[in-house]
Amino acid sequence: MLCIWQPPPPDVYKLNFDAAVFSGLDRTGIGTIIRNDKGEVMAAMSAVGPSAENSEEAELLACRRALEFAVDAGFSSLIIEGDNANVIQAISSSLPYHSILGCVVDDIRHLIHGLYWARTNQIRREGNTVAHVLAQYARHLDEDLFWIEDSPPPALAALFHDASLL
Repeated sequence: MLCIWQPPPPDVYKLNFDAAVFSGLDRTGIGTIIRNDKGEVMAAMSAVGPSAENSEEAELLACRRALEFAVDAGFSSLIIEGDNANVIQAISSSLPYHSILGCVVDDIRHLIHGLYWARTNQIRREGNTVAHVLAQYARHLDEDLFWIEDSPPPALAALFHDASLL
């Protein structure tokens, strides 16, 4: 399992996603960052998500939203990376997911199968900091924020940190 963010191979993009559960608020935060092989930001999102019973539900919903964003933005070759082991295992497996969240897992698998090329990875939280910061930032949002080929200001420090480790 990776400890730090690593760039994808050429002609592939890396999508990192994360969710934040806000205690006392009836919503979650979703953070997504898509970078190329040079570590440059291709697209990013900080979005308000629906309320969730637990972090696993929030992460699955964030993964689905992140993939919808990536597909809508035209990305078709992706490494999909998150820090929740159960979520990465669920979306990577071909076995039925027997849970109330099975339809969300099926949606994610369908989105992945629609890509030209895809791989899933689990990464430690330390390597998923940019997505984490964007998910936390959603606490203060009234509407979703998107960046295309521009670094999201709330995550600049985390982006610089990742770049310093390359």
